[in-house]
Amino acid sequence: MKIIQGNQGASIKRSVDSGTEEQRKIVQQIIKTVRKNGDSAVREYTEKFDGVFLESNKVSILEIEEAFEVIDSEMVAIMKEAAENIRAFHENQKQSSWFTTEENGTILGQKLTPLDSVGVYVPGGTAAYPSSVLMNVLPAKVAGVKRITMVSPPGKDGKLSPSVLVAAKIAGVEEIYKVGGAQAVASLAYGTETMSPVDKITGPGNIFVALAKREVFGDVDIDMIAGPSEIVILADGEQHPNEIAADLLSQAEHDMYASSVLVTPSSILAEKVAAEVEEQLSSLPREEIARQSINDFGAIYVVDTLEEGIEVVNQLAPEHLEILTENPFETMGKIRHAGAIFLGRYSSEPVGDYFAGPNHVLPTNGTARFSSPLNVDEFMKKTSVISYSETSLKNNYKKIAKLARLEGLEAHARAVEARFKK
Repeated sequence: MKIIQGNQGASIKRSVDSGTEEQRKIVQQIIKTVRKNGDSAVREYTEKFDGVFLESNKVSILEIEEAFEVIDSEMVAIMKEAAENIRAFHENQKQSSWFTTEENGTILGQKLTPLDSVGVYVPGGTAAYPSSVLMNVLPAKVAGVKRITMVSPPGKDGKLSPSVLVAAKIAGVEEIYKVGGAQAVASLAYGTETMSPVDKITGPGNIFVALAKREVFGDVDIDMIAGPSEIVILADGEQHPNEIAADLLSQAEHDMYASSVLVTPSSILAEKVAAEVEEQLSSLPREEIARQSINDFGAIYVVDTLEEGIEVVNQLAPEHLEILTENPFETMGKIRHAGAIFLGRYSSEPVGDYFAGPNHVLPTNGTARFSSPLNVDEFMKKTSVISYSETSLKNNYKKIAKLARLEGLEAHARAVEARFKK
């Protein structure tokens, strides 16, 4: 790993693929065709891009039962326990409607209503991500969303990953379709003969999925456009280099564009971690991917003090932040920007990815400066409630009318005055 002395120009070298003009035109055409031709277009695109023709792309009950036969009972039990942890964490986020009253009869408040329907995109292809199913579906369930539709691209055998189907069943998804790419996003946004449209689309995907989500945003809501995975570890000199190296590589193996960064005031630790990373790389099954990630997007910043390191972290605003210091809770109080924070030696980042309960759908590309992890609020909408009594309006209508006329809106002014004209 590159070791950089000082924090001058410290940054996560991010690779944000915003798509080419050609890719955008392809996505726009796919969306247009799906809107026009519905299921027939979806079948054609599935055959073209996934190499399989499906007369019906809806997952049957039999396919789900077969998935449970493939996944061993211990793994099913682990998934169920992870699901309960995720559900319990998100239950604590749930808010209630509220109202305030005043002596003059005014009632003001906020009404919370879950979205009617949500679509969850789960990546397919060579990898299976049951954890993404749990992380996207369960907050929506906790929020009270009544209809959740899941889509995922089929394999060459025309099936979805058994682990993904098991996770979907555990999370309570009843509507699953074997469709991926931009055509899946278009189907969720606008509907087809067999798939009803949804109000919001969540979940990661490739560049075509990301571009499609951008295209349909406004007609439906989306969660975020996620970039490659990131981890920053802030460590003092008293930590375990082999563990730090392992945590850095846990993100590097995601893909070649993932970013792994260590920030430390200890040059000795920096050297040891760099050596450990090199040693551990050689035994990784995904060595080629992880090595390219480390070479292109990995770095170790050696700063003068821990305080300087904290400022570097805030500048980086990482997706994942591990704090390995003598007093991590004290250090955490000075962190302003991070998607998720992991405190202490035994809070390795994968704990949050899979099991602890907090959501692993996190802001990337520095957006932790202004955005939050996927949460229950993402699946609810807030409605303002206003009830003025006669006394309330009588005491204030002249002020309201004056403000309206200041903006040149005479009808607004007359609307409130009309209640008191003789």
